[in-house]
Amino acid sequence: MRGRGEMFSKILIANRGEIAVRIIRACNEMGIQTVAVYSEADRDALHTQLADEAICIGPAPSSQSYLNMQQIISATIVSGADAIHPGFGFLSENSKFVKLCEECNITFIGPDAATIDKLGNKSEARNTMMAAGVPVIPGTTEPIYDVRNGKKEARRIGYPVMIKAALGGGGKGMRAAFTEEEFDNAFQTAQTEAKKAFGDDTMYIEHFVEHPRHIEFQILADSKGNVIHLGERDCSIQRNHQKVIEEAPCRAISDKLRKKMGEAAVKAAKAAHYVNAGTIEFLLEKNEQFYFMEMNTRIQVEHPVTEWVTGLDLIKEQIRIASGEALSVSQKDIRISGHAIECRINAENPDKNFRPSPGRIESLYLPGGCGVRMDTAVYSGYTIPPYYDSMIAKLIVHGKDRREAIAKMISALGEVIVEGIDTNVDYLYRILNEPDYQAGRTDIEYLHTHHI
Repeated sequence: MRGRGEMFSKILIANRGEIAVRIIRACNEMGIQTVAVYSEADRDALHTQLADEAICIGPAPSSQSYLNMQQIISATIVSGADAIHPGFGFLSENSKFVKLCEECNITFIGPDAATIDKLGNKSEARNTMMAAGVPVIPGTTEPIYDVRNGKKEARRIGYPVMIKAALGGGGKGMRAAFTEEEFDNAFQTAQTEAKKAFGDDTMYIEHFVEHPRHIEFQILADSKGNVIHLGERDCSIQRNHQKVIEEAPCRAISDKLRKKMGEAAVKAAKAAHYVNAGTIEFLLEKNEQFYFMEMNTRIQVEHPVTEWVTGLDLIKEQIRIASGEALSVSQKDIRISGHAIECRINAENPDKNFRPSPGRIESLYLPGGCGVRMDTAVYSGYTIPPYYDSMIAKLIVHGKDRREAIAKMISALGEVIVEGIDTNVDYLYRILNEPDYQAGRTDIEYLHTHHI
């Protein structure tokens, strides 16, 4: 039995793909044993080969495997693991699962269930932030269930407005209305989508901020009350609300603004009584006004760019915090060094409306060199299953400044060879070579306003 404040001896990774591999590597370096779980479709996946143990938890569909709480809990108990790392996606922000872990005396590497509930509901999260003095986008404070009340609130807030599902994420259940005439249709479409995706049709409405940057601040918080931020990531290059390229730091943010936004992020985490790694997402207008958007209660896909510029291993920090240790660094220790960029490499065809491209990788070459990092779980001969997210790798580079990082990324993308399936590598290459991207003239509408 693990004692209070003792490091874990064995961790089960409730995930797949590159993030599962990333967590296994961090555990290996810390001398912690690992348990992989896998679906029948992932029998030959890399994470099952790298872990000390691997347990099959069900058929290919996520609902029967990676989202099957009972199976994952059973695997944890059978293997004798004393903690679960959820990675991102799947059950990483599911408070019901966290409660289940708590009931079974298993440490969940992340915040507690009450915190996830509080921050997962966007309306409640807004109210928490407003009470803490964190800037929020003008919007509704009460849930909206019908068009009539929604329209009344939209008039009060001022057009354009964004209609959003109170629960959920991933860009689902969201529609913009620029005029009152557009409102009815936008509301009904968003509500129907929310009901279908999340089983809940509670909506909220907020002022639509036009052409902002999507800026997020990485925070770390321990159980002793210490909270720090690790600077920002610019995640403005996105398609259909899904991030494509991320970088740190943001070229549009001065040291003064970084300090102000960082303090707001820390204030937000403290207001939520947050413990572990988390991300505060802001929208940044051109006039340097920023607004709280949401908080992600998990590790992010794009965490490597923060690791590059701070020198911290965020997965290890997560594990240490969950074991009861205090933060290994304080705010004054955090220095942003150089510039990092991450590109998400997906098995998809951009020329065919980004159609997913599962299948067998016949041949694979991935770049390396100074300041180049590749986070992936694919290998030559591996068959990408059709059941899961299309991201197969993350290419991350680090340079002394943004110009060098861009040049390094262009060079690295030019080396990538993946045969047998389609990827978005050429698409990423074209973005990196765009004059506006290179000049840093980006916002969340960038890919919609540029013909790539």
